[in-house]
Amino acid sequence: MRIAIAGKGGTGKTTITGSLARALAQEGRTVLAVDADTNPNLATVLGIPPETAESLVTLPRDLMQRRTEPDGSTKVVFARPAGEVLAEFGSVGPDGVRLVVMGKVAHAGAGCLCSAHAAVRGLLGEIVAQGEYAGDILVDMEAGLEHLSRGTGRHMGRILAVLEPYYRSMETASRVADLAKELGIADVVVVSNKVRDDADRQAIAEFCTKRDLRLLAEIPYDPALAEAERNGRSPIEHAPHSPAMRAVRALAKQLMVALLSVLPVVGMW
Repeated sequence: MRIAIAGKGGTGKTTITGSLARALAQEGRTVLAVDADTNPNLATVLGIPPETAESLVTLPRDLMQRRTEPDGSTKVVFARPAGEVLAEFGSVGPDGVRLVVMGKVAHAGAGCLCSAHAAVRGLLGEIVAQGEYAGDILVDMEAGLEHLSRGTGRHMGRILAVLEPYYRSMETASRVADLAKELGIADVVVVSNKVRDDADRQAIAEFCTKRDLRLLAEIPYDPALAEAERNGRSPIEHAPHSPAMRAVRALAKQLMVALLSVLPVVGMW
């Protein structure tokens, strides 16, 4: 599976990405988690202690280099073998999930992180092109839509758009779907998060029907997730049997079943 998780800020996409990565790993799958947010928080959700997460190495920004072709034209290429980069800049967390962190804003006025986005895009493209990585790849995208204009997740086979039962959140998910299709990613599904009651459920269902969005799964509002956040702990460790974590585990199994059902026909997403 190659899945990018996107959505409006605050929808819980990082919590879902990290918990889903752990759930898949606990099912015996090999998982690579990529934190492609300029405000990286995926490590703590995965269960890496906050003090360790702060010191994790990040991808260098010079992984994409300009090369002169024999005909005199220039081409931007990924400069190193993907396996070498994963080994050097990846960190192994609980359940064996390997984490790669794009980078973060280190100083005010330091400029954009265009080169960091390019490094992630190049790494993912190299992994796909080589075809040697047999595990699942989950990418926690930056909040909002700019990452889609940069094409950071263009090499993913599926976009999972996370939304809450609020208009602006649902509108963002709809825009994610539209922009993903422009990148050539036709497989876009929605996961609703923090659903409290039937009114929330109905609002989401009506919106998805109106915008022709495929609602794949629902994760209920769960106070245990806020408790985990306050304590700097992984939700799947803090409350492994809470309603939200049960829903995430069900989503992991749903994705695995779907993968097995399509592999004979279309290959890995």
